[in-house]
Amino acid sequence: MKNQFAIKIILCSLISALFLVSLSGCNLIKKFKYDSKLYVYNYDNYVDKDVIKQFEDEYKIEVIYNTYATNEEMLENIQKGDIQYDVICPSDYVIQKMAQNGMLSEINRSKIPNIRHIDTKYMEKSEGFDPGNKYSIPHFVGTVGIIYNEDMLKKKNLPIPTKWADLWNPAYKGEILMQDSMRDADMAALKALGYSMNTKDPDEIKAATDKLIEQIPLVKEYAVDEVRDMMLKEKAAIGMIYSGEYLYIKNALKSKMYNFNLEYIIPEEGSNVWIDSWVIPKDAKNKENAEKWIDFMNRPDIAVRNFRFITYPTPNKGAYALVDKELQLNKVLFPDDDDIKNCEVFQYLGEETDKIYKENWERFNKSK
Repeated sequence: MKNQFAIKIILCSLISALFLVSLSGCNLIKKFKYDSKLYVYNYDNYVDKDVIKQFEDEYKIEVIYNTYATNEEMLENIQKGDIQYDVICPSDYVIQKMAQNGMLSEINRSKIPNIRHIDTKYMEKSEGFDPGNKYSIPHFVGTVGIIYNEDMLKKKNLPIPTKWADLWNPAYKGEILMQDSMRDADMAALKALGYSMNTKDPDEIKAATDKLIEQIPLVKEYAVDEVRDMMLKEKAAIGMIYSGEYLYIKNALKSKMYNFNLEYIIPEEGSNVWIDSWVIPKDAKNKENAEKWIDFMNRPDIAVRNFRFITYPTPNKGAYALVDKELQLNKVLFPDDDDIKNCEVFQYLGEETDKIYKENWERFNKSK
């Protein structure tokens, strides 16, 4: 019995030792698979997950990838400092705010040779929020415009919209979808009044709010991402929407379940050219890895994969050359310089002006 007991102990010890060796081997494999790490913070579904895996395999860098829903959520979490990220993809005016508050590191362009593929017109537009393009490199771009159902408008004997001011036409009552977003809604009202969407004038901001309040009886619903689905369900004839939704809508309309068409225009008064760009936080621990990530994302073969996955317009000329001719000719996705000549990028207007906008937005919401 003693011998059997001793044998059992020896066998258990051997099994335990083999198990520990096995675990150690797994750890060694994991250790040698990646040489270092990269902490990425981005909008949800804003990069093809297979692209992330390819980056890890090519560079032997482990990517810890977290997402956020809004710029405001991102900023709050960055300021908490729970996780120190190496690369982030905020929007234009937030980049300006972060730079002014010393939260960003200047980007070393010599480490990002693929920046040469970014269309110069978007680099120039970026100067509106990042003078000298010191802190950011565009990832996705687009405009805000009006989408309309031509068939519905014809049946109701309504005109085709061409400008923001049309969204205040009483003839469209009950057929309008507006963005439930402060800066976007204010932009439409400001442009309709002939003002800059980056105005700091309290009287102009108040006038835009008054105009939005005047429009309330005409609006069917205020929404954000839901606009595309509501238009596909023919819930309204016209809506305010991001151009990035257009390719998704067009792909959906190719199915046999739809027997109508939807079109998109940049209003005559001009609009917002939005730019979401890669930035490197000041406290990034893996800056070199962040530079490799940004350069990788601007490789044409990678940029075109992200474009096809997200369906949002890419500022990458190399990726543009790889898409189908039909898409290249699509002015919604790839507008000419003339198409966006009257467009602006959102700027950070300072705490005092932000407060004025928020107070007026609250006044508007109370009037609904």
